[in-house]
Amino acid sequence: MSNRTTVTEFLLLGFSNVRELQILHFVMFLVIYLATLMGNLLIITAVALNHHLHTPMYFFLVNLSIVDLGSISVTIPKSTINSLMNTRVISYPGCVTQVFLFIVFIAADLALLTIMAYDRYVAICQPLHYERVMNRRACVQMAASAWITGIVYSALHTGNTFRLPFCQSNIINQFFCEIPQLLKITCSDSDLSEVGLLAFSVFLSLNCFVFIIVSYVQIFKTVLRIPYELGRGKAFSTCVPHLTVVSLFLSTGFFAYLKPISSSASGLDLMMGVLYSLVPPMMNPIIYSMRNKEIKAALKKPIVWKLFTKN
Repeated sequence: MSNRTTVTEFLLLGFSNVRELQILHFVMFLVIYLATLMGNLLIITAVALNHHLHTPMYFFLVNLSIVDLGSISVTIPKSTINSLMNTRVISYPGCVTQVFLFIVFIAADLALLTIMAYDRYVAICQPLHYERVMNRRACVQMAASAWITGIVYSALHTGNTFRLPFCQSNIINQFFCEIPQLLKITCSDSDLSEVGLLAFSVFLSLNCFVFIIVSYVQIFKTVLRIPYELGRGKAFSTCVPHLTVVSLFLSTGFFAYLKPISSSASGLDLMMGVLYSLVPPMMNPIIYSMRNKEIKAALKKPIVWKLFTKN
């Protein structure tokens, strides 16, 4: 029997074997990566430089932008470099690192989206208690809990995956290291591990999803009772972007992980990988900046000038 030490590297799935298409993939992914970096960095900078945005909602939004920067930086650079260098190789330690960091950022993303739903619930449904409940200490503790949860969750699942010996193949049918694809190429019977992983992940995700939905049901009930159209508009302007981000993130993630995994490479697997790993980090800055008037106002100010001048 082979053990896992026989595998020193993996081969990722390429988007094409045609050199021209590889260059096109490199250019497209590079543009997406730079646009995502710029969008999230602009949000972080706008919130940091605008004292009016130093509130719990924007504190969590900054954390979400950091998560988006991390998650897209785990997957895109390696894929673009491979396309440019006409290779598919990723080392064993590189694959372990990619899996660990990606799950950290994905788990922290979901935890932050859940916390942001709670923040909106308290702000709109219990406004008199908002400053007491969402004080600075509570916000820091919530954000820290999201990051710690992501690290612990990722360590458990990454360790559970890479303790299995790989001997069937070293080809991963995805453009980055992904646990469901790794479980397919292990020597041992990984069905129970895969089912356990998916069941636990889906259970946690569904709990977060139900909590978010219940929160927004209460929020919309409260908003509809607001007598002034201006008050309704302001409430919806902060809730709709968050609900859009949650729907985009969970729908693509659920579809990618709940879809039956075939034993051969599939264009659908590749497309789903792109959707849930690249689209949410890229779309989050656009959604928040277009739907949130305060973010748009902050972005219109001369941010670069503020960096070099004193208030």
